[in-house]
Amino acid sequence: MSTNAVRKHTENSAPVFEFVQSVSKVTAGTILSITMLASSVVAGGLVGLAISFRNLPDVRILQTYSPTETTHIYDINGKPLASIHDEANRDVVPLDQISPNLKRAVLAIEDSNFFTHKGINPGGIARALIVNLEKGRTVEGGSTMTMQLVKNLFLSPQSKLSRKVAEAVMSIRLEQILNKDQILQLYLNQIYLGHNLYGVETASRSYFNKSANNLTLSEAAMLAGLISAPEEYSPFTNYKLAKERQEIVLNRMKELKWITAAEADAARTQKIRLGKITSFGGSQVPYVTQAVVQELTRRFGRDAVVKGGMRVQTTIDLKMQRIAEETVKAWHDRLYYQGLFYSREQGQIALAAVDPRTHFVKAMVGGVDYEKSQFNRAIQARRQPGSSFKPFIYYAAFASGKYTPDSIVYDSPVGYRDGDGYYYPQNYGGGFSGAVSIRRALEVSLNIPAVKLGQEVGLNKVIEICRTLGIRSPMEPVISLPLGAVDLTPLEMAGAFATFANNGWHSDTTFIVQVTDSSGNVLLDNTPKPKPVLNAWAAASVNSALQGVINSGTARAAQLGRPAAGKTGTTSSERDIWFVGYVPQLSVAVWMGNDNYTPMSYGATGGGIVAPVWRDFMSQALQGVPAENFKPASAFERP
Repeated sequence: MSTNAVRKHTENSAPVFEFVQSVSKVTAGTILSITMLASSVVAGGLVGLAISFRNLPDVRILQTYSPTETTHIYDINGKPLASIHDEANRDVVPLDQISPNLKRAVLAIEDSNFFTHKGINPGGIARALIVNLEKGRTVEGGSTMTMQLVKNLFLSPQSKLSRKVAEAVMSIRLEQILNKDQILQLYLNQIYLGHNLYGVETASRSYFNKSANNLTLSEAAMLAGLISAPEEYSPFTNYKLAKERQEIVLNRMKELKWITAAEADAARTQKIRLGKITSFGGSQVPYVTQAVVQELTRRFGRDAVVKGGMRVQTTIDLKMQRIAEETVKAWHDRLYYQGLFYSREQGQIALAAVDPRTHFVKAMVGGVDYEKSQFNRAIQARRQPGSSFKPFIYYAAFASGKYTPDSIVYDSPVGYRDGDGYYYPQNYGGGFSGAVSIRRALEVSLNIPAVKLGQEVGLNKVIEICRTLGIRSPMEPVISLPLGAVDLTPLEMAGAFATFANNGWHSDTTFIVQVTDSSGNVLLDNTPKPKPVLNAWAAASVNSALQGVINSGTARAAQLGRPAAGKTGTTSSERDIWFVGYVPQLSVAVWMGNDNYTPMSYGATGGGIVAPVWRDFMSQALQGVPAENFKPASAFERP
């Protein structure tokens, strides 16, 4: 096989039938005799064997076969977040995106006659037989790359004669339906190369931190040397042995005259910079990855996610995500040492951040430490939101056209028939304020006016509004609903408040921007399609009133030095404390509580404890983001 012929094919992707016209000749008389004998046996018997093996798998399926691929997940700016795969961690690449160095190295060490045989190589079988007889044991197999491919895809690894014959029959069949380039591409994408790395692209990125298209001769020879025993020859496991295998590959390439002695020497002495094992590194952001995989699985099914080679652009901003994680951890440690939580493990904080303009989730923290607890409290934990639910009641009142933020409501004793008894709502801390404006009732979080308004506007109407805002958790029209007698997730709260921040424009909250397959075909496009779902005047009125909560109400600790709105939430016995707040560019819900529902320390409130955490996160997340004013209600028509 000439050096020029190999270079022409591997560098220019010439058609197979133009590739190589000559092969290395077996000159030893004994080998030649055995070769002729083997050829006669094979040629005379394979037709009958083919008939005998009618029950073998149909290799025609390889005409449309695609190897399983790893799904890659990225943040909104293209930064890698995670790789998801089943048993095989693999990235499939076309043949023309694999280095000619690597193609030559693999052919040299695995099947130098690949482009001239028809699936089996009688000469190779004969040589293997002689070597095995001389050694007294099996040291060479004589399998062609086509036979290896068939074995890996269709047959068991057991070394039985029947399996070897089946390999031969199926290899001949395969060579009749696929050309050499197609078989080589399948082989290079299918082979196992150690450390759960399948295919040359994934292996190249792990071993050498580069694409298979960019491998040097030195790197290519080392990678090709792994094929026969990947774990044993891995440079991560035994670099000295990997170099010895590299030497064997280079010598074989030189012997075939596919490289010169000078090229072999240069490759041998080149310093190789190893990458790192990537298959078992896990996700950078496990709570986010968990949520993304759940959403993908709902849409496409599990097999498509772990085997389909998707490219997933998420909505997550990795920089903001890191800020969220660090903020949650720092405040958890601080508050634990202050005695707020039942225990370090039971005490938890969850955070969800949503962009009001797109309803993209920008950051999400489901708990303090994923390794200790995989339960994602941001999307799975339904906890009572307390008074942070009240804005939905007041929006319904504003949207009715009967109320404004300056309308007077009465904070006075009231009772409602509830089953066999009566329900008497109470304010936090007791007492009554008499006639107050809605604005003031929200600022100091009075309970009784919220319950009264809930009865007036209708609790079913309030539930309908919550559904419009994307809240899907179960909800019943109980009298205490205005005080948060319902279980919701932090993400639901952040998404709903984001619609207030956007003056009533709403998109479905999502973690995913776009999904493509490995060839770039779009499978899912979540380009925002916002719709006006709320009355703009009523939404602007909520924004105005909730700014007062931060400026002069229960959430003074949340002040950012820029226009911001929000609402505190504290449930009875301090089991759940919340702050949900927003600026026009970002809506964030923060929840704290104990997983076992035990109360936190006495006096723990959303305004005193959670609002500072929200402020800390927002101050960092909004660095460099210009302050914006909310549009006033006067800019819209009142219902």
